[in-house]
Amino acid sequence: MANREEEQLKAIRNEIDDIDRQIQSLISRRARCAQRVAEVKLAHDDNAVFYRPEREAQVLREIMSRNEGPLPKAAMATLFREIMSACLALEKPLRVAYLGPQGTFTQSAVQKHFGHGAVQAPLGAIDEVFREVESGQAQYGVVPVENSTEGVVNHTLDMFIRSPLKICGEVVVRIHHNLLGDARQLDDIERVFAHPQALAQCRNWLDHNLPRAQRIAAPSNAEAARQVAGDASAAAIAGSAAAEIYQLTALVQNIEDEPDNSTRFLVIGHDEVPASGADKTSLLISAQNKPGSLYKMLVPLAENGLSMTRIESRPSRGGLWEYVFFIDIEGHKDTPGVADALSALRHEAALYRVLGAYPKAAY
Repeated sequence: MANREEEQLKAIRNEIDDIDRQIQSLISRRARCAQRVAEVKLAHDDNAVFYRPEREAQVLREIMSRNEGPLPKAAMATLFREIMSACLALEKPLRVAYLGPQGTFTQSAVQKHFGHGAVQAPLGAIDEVFREVESGQAQYGVVPVENSTEGVVNHTLDMFIRSPLKICGEVVVRIHHNLLGDARQLDDIERVFAHPQALAQCRNWLDHNLPRAQRIAAPSNAEAARQVAGDASAAAIAGSAAAEIYQLTALVQNIEDEPDNSTRFLVIGHDEVPASGADKTSLLISAQNKPGSLYKMLVPLAENGLSMTRIESRPSRGGLWEYVFFIDIEGHKDTPGVADALSALRHEAALYRVLGAYPKAAY
C-alpha cells in the first residue's frame, strides 16, 4: 500500500515539475517581450512612460475574471502582480516613496499595488512623501487616506490643497493587528505601543485583555515594534511584516475590534491616467458663499446618474470658516456622463480641481 501511495505521489510531483518548467519558460518569454517594449518606446522617446496604471488594472481584472480556481481570485492576482512588477523593472524600475518606516501597512500597500520589483523608499511623514514625488526623486508615492472604522487621514487631504500632484490609483489593504513582543504571558506586559489609530482600532480588546497596561502613542506601528524589541515588559500593535523585521513574536493575532477593518491608500504622481473601464474621479471643490450653493454643485451628479462614494470637508486655509470639499465619484472624468456632470459642476463651484481619475482598487 505504501509503495502504491509513493508511486502516485511521484507521478504527481513529476507532473508539477513539468508544469513548473513550462511556467518558467513562459515567464521568461513574457520578460523578453517587456524588454522589446522598452526598446520600441525608447527608440521613439527618451522620456517614455513605462508604467501604465490603467493597463495594469485591466490586465488584473481580466486575470481574476477568467480564474477557475482552486486558487482564490486575489491570490491569482497577487501572483501575476509580481510577474508584471518584475517585468516592468526590466524596462525601467519605479521608485515609490511611502509613509515608513519598513513594516508599516503603507509598505504593504506599495507591495500590493506595485509588487516587489519597485524600489521602495520609506519616509517619515506624509508631507515628505508628497515632496519626494513633487521633486522627481520618486515617480510615485503611497499615502493613507481613510480607514473603514476611524475615518479619514486629515493630513493627506490637507496636502492636496497645496500640492499639484494627482491621484493615479488606490489600494485597499485589509488591516490585521497583532500584539507583538517578547513577553512570556500577557500579565507581564506593562506598556503597549502603537499608532493612535491602531490603539483606537483595538480599544475593546485592550480594555478586556490588558486593562492595566499603559497605552503609548508611536509615530507608526512599525516604529512601535522597533521600540519594544528586547523589552519583555512592553508590546506593540503591528502587522506581521513588522514582526518579521524586528524579530518579535505574535503573542495574539487579529486583535482588531472590527473584523472588516480596512485602510484605503492613494497612489500619487504627476501624470493623468486614461480610463480603464472601472474608475473613480476625485475632486476638490469649494462652494460659493450663498444659500444652497453646495446643493447646486451636487445636482449635476444626480442628474447624470453618478454615484458619490465619499464627501469630506476641510478648512480651506484661505479664510475664517471657509471650507473645501473632497468628493469621490464613480466613473472617469473623460467618459460621457461624468464629463457632462463635471462641466456643470465647474460653473457652480468657487474652486474646482480634479485631483485625479484612476482605476478602482481591483482586489
